[in-house]
Amino acid sequence: MRNAIEFELFGNYALFTDPLMKLGGEKMTYQVPTYQALKGIVESIYWKPTLLMIVDELRVMKPIKMESKGVRPIEYGGKNTLANYTYLKDVHYQVRAHFIFNPYRPDLAFDRNEHKHHNILNRSLKVGGRRDIFLGARECQGYVEPCVFGEGESFYDHYGDLHLGTMVHGINYPDETGRNAMEVRLWNPVMKNGVIRFIRPDECTHVRKISDMEPKHFDHSNIETADELFEKMEMEVIK
Repeated sequence: MRNAIEFELFGNYALFTDPLMKLGGEKMTYQVPTYQALKGIVESIYWKPTLLMIVDELRVMKPIKMESKGVRPIEYGGKNTLANYTYLKDVHYQVRAHFIFNPYRPDLAFDRNEHKHHNILNRSLKVGGRRDIFLGARECQGYVEPCVFGEGESFYDHYGDLHLGTMVHGINYPDETGRNAMEVRLWNPVMKNGVIRFIRPDECTHVRKISDMEPKHFDHSNIETADELFEKMEMEVIK
């Protein structure tokens, strides 16, 4: 696939929170990462407002295991609260994604250099990302490495279909939809032999508005083009 990226994603713990489980102040993870969580991880590897990151597939490599922990959430009112969080344990995934140019940001057309963006994306992946990788929550550190999607043995290779119920697919932001609103998307994923094939955000039929929101402004004054970034990276290699 054009402008694609394939990588392994792993860590000791993950918390992809089911919002229905937050009503009592305690958190429980989904069984698998959401589209939005994976999109955020891809953007932690390399992000520019010029690009839209599209997550295509997720492959679950290790068995789904959970562990509950007693934690003390930050209480700014001075209370001493003990909560119970349920995490995924010892996670390992393969992810395939790609980028397209954001059609809702014609003001960033000056930064549409496909070849250089893809080179920077792959270089950033090789060094573990340009920003820290978190597996759903800040206390869950994650790591990424390049891989070939589909290689290696998965625990679920011959498992068949696993229906995961209704899950949050992701969040719509104004600069990704052209609408001045934040929206939440829902869908019903099915994992087939360990692989989840995501539908695109614009294919989600269950969308609900959360609030009004205006897109952030970007131009030459607050963004570096792919050409400028690429030149900086070349100079660092020379040094």
